[in-house]
Parts: sequence; C-alpha cells; structure tokens
Amino acid sequence: MAAIEISNVSKSYALNRKSSVTALQGIDLSVAQGQFVALIGPSGCGKSTLLHLVAALEAVSAGSILIDGEPPAALRDQHRLGIAFQDHALLPWLSVESNLALPYKIAGVAVDKARIKHLIELVGLVGFEHARPSQLSGGMRQRAAIARSLCLDPALLLLDEPFGALDAVTRMRMNIELQRIWLERRPTTLLVTHSVEEAIFLADRVIVLGGRPGTIVESIDVPFPRPRPVELMRSEEFHRLTDYLTVLLEPSLR
Repeated sequence: MAAIEISNVSKSYALNRKSSVTALQGIDLSVAQGQFVALIGPSGCGKSTLLHLVAALEAVSAGSILIDGEPPAALRDQHRLGIAFQDHALLPWLSVESNLALPYKIAGVAVDKARIKHLIELVGLVGFEHARPSQLSGGMRQRAAIARSLCLDPALLLLDEPFGALDAVTRMRMNIELQRIWLERRPTTLLVTHSVEEAIFLADRVIVLGGRPGTIVESIDVPFPRPRPVELMRSEEFHRLTDYLTVLLEPSLR
C-alpha cells in the first residue's frame, strides 16, 4: 500500500455567490512509504493547497486522498501527522522544551521527556532547552519547529516552505540539517518549496506543478545517492537537473 494515494483531486473556492476559482484540478499522485517528495511550481499553482488537503486542514472538492489507506482526518485525529510551516508557530511564552511537550499534551498522552531530549540533541539545540523563541535565531526557531513536528513519531511529515524566510546561507545549512534529521527515521515526507535546488538536494522525487488550476506537469526521480554532501550542489549533474526543472517551471525560458 502506498503511504499517500491522491486520486483525481480537485479543489475550488467560492469567490462570491456567482463565481469560483479552481486551485487544483485532476491531481493524481502516489507516494511510497518512506519517500521524500518535493512539490515545486510557480506562485499560485496550488502547492500549499495540496499540502493542506493532505493535512486535513481543508476538504477536497472532488476526488480522494488516502494516507495509509485512511482519510487524512483519521491520521490527524490519531496525531500521526507532523507539520512545520514557514512561520514556526512556536508559542512565544513557552521554552523550547515546553513547546516540544505541547504535542503530547494535545494528544492527551504522557510527555516523553527522553524523546524530547533526543530531538533537542538531534536538531542541535542542546543548551537552549529553556530559551524562548524570541531568544533564538530564525534558523534555531525552525529547528525547534521541526523537532516539535517529529515528537509523536509521525507517519507523515508535511513541510510548507519551512526555510522560506531564512537567508541563503542559513537556508543551505538548514537543508543539510534536515537531511541529517530525516535520515534517522525516514518518515514519508511532502515538502513544498520555491527553491529548485532545495527540492533536488532533499527529495527522492520532485513533482512539478504548473498553471492555475494547478496540475502535475512532471515527476522526476532524483538520481543522487544519500547522504548528499553540500559539494553536490556544485556538480555539473546537479546544475543540469536544476536547469531542466527551472525550464519546466518557466516554459518561456526554452
């Protein structure tokens, strides 16, 4: 069974009583267990909308989505979804440690202090356990947000532009960190990003969306073995794939 099965999914929004806009149309996508898939496409093509549908934050207008054979809402209610957005959404009055304890409290289960300690070590925040978000750098806040998304050992990890607000150098460092963190457990992952380089560096597959309504233009298997060193980004093969995907995003460059 595929981890995610998206079948002929469309999503429309009412603008007023007489008109609507279609954000996604006829999306078919199957994601294998433990696969890291990146979604790229121009602004407004429905990348984040698709992620929200998978997260059960919105309902499909047509078609179906199954995660491990169940509707997304079932996974959400079982607290088996891990989500991190561009806005870290850490509670400003809580420490890093307390923010990581929050998923356990929401799920109504005992706080796993050993797991929290391990995740803080994994994301490199040892020594900042009692710091509040305002006392952390942007990259450190995103590390804490990713750690929090992993607390309940999710079956599915959803990442919506988690590093979009960071400068280029910090973003590259966070890509390296995310790869290291992901390799520990290899959860099935969907990443929405505007960065072609980020998608290639992190993902097993890159899905290119285009147009409005959003449709899948192409699915590309990334050929590079893991772990991927930062030097890969300077290789001829990496640049060739980056150029190919960039042209898919902007046909006028052909």
